[in-house]
Amino acid sequence: MDTSTSVTYDSSLQISQFILMGLPGIHEWQHWLSLPLTLLYLLAPGANLLIIITIQHETVLHEPMYHLLGILAVVDIGLATTIMPKILAIFWFDAKAISLPMCFAEIYAIHCFFCIESGIFLCMAVDRYIAICRPLQYPSIVTKAFVFKATGFIVLKNGLLTIPVPILAAQRHYCSRNEIEHCLCSNLGVISLACDDITVNKFYQLMLAWVLVGSDMALIFSSYAVILHSVLRLNSAEAMSKALSTCNSHLILILFYTGIIVLSVTHLAEKKIPLIPVFLNVLHNVIPPALNPLACALRMHKLRLGFQRLLGLGQDVSK
Repeated sequence: MDTSTSVTYDSSLQISQFILMGLPGIHEWQHWLSLPLTLLYLLAPGANLLIIITIQHETVLHEPMYHLLGILAVVDIGLATTIMPKILAIFWFDAKAISLPMCFAEIYAIHCFFCIESGIFLCMAVDRYIAICRPLQYPSIVTKAFVFKATGFIVLKNGLLTIPVPILAAQRHYCSRNEIEHCLCSNLGVISLACDDITVNKFYQLMLAWVLVGSDMALIFSSYAVILHSVLRLNSAEAMSKALSTCNSHLILILFYTGIIVLSVTHLAEKKIPLIPVFLNVLHNVIPPALNPLACALRMHKLRLGFQRLLGLGQDVSK
């Protein structure tokens, strides 16, 4: 029996579960996407765990920049573990039902991890700004204590400010439709099913996006603009190349995030093809946790050497 048909359209009833329909328009063959998504899911925790272990194992990596990278890896593992099991359950076993409390918890986890990730990227940008533009002050400013305090502030700030998102969603009355055209509990997708007014929910979602993520991104790009300006003033091409190489991995990740967000918002606003914003939203939550370690490993020489030593490939380092 289809669980979605059990819900009547009586406004006196409150539905007890949502039905995650998956990717809109391709329900019949979306299970074929489970293979690449499974590979990404296995890659995300495995590669990020390798980063954490390598940073802990190699004393040469006990620097603020690598501590921030390790914290980012923890956040990526949390994000991937939050959303991927349910997505794969939908594709593999057609397990589309999710209780309201579990759905609201997923909304909170997604928002919290994403905002924390944005804050970590800002810390990375500040770290590179001080290292390149204020090199003499770097050892005294960017210390382990600075990293832990900044991380604690980011976690506390984003953990508290994202709490109202699921609380406001839980306060809505869901009395008719319970089918969400998505693979995960998107806040806007969930509250669109509410029978009462959702103006407050939309306003807080928009404010959260602009105040937290928007301000972080503005400061990140401002930092890299100042870095680029400073680097271009260097007389030595070698020094310029070395300075830019320390920022490349960060910029790759940040530009990917920004591109996906812009495309998602654009297509969501136009509402031409429902599949596109949903699919981009899934990619935005799935791909970065898997690709972050690869982007960092390819551009950070010390980390790459640490991987090789940890995996017993130290003899190939000199080649």
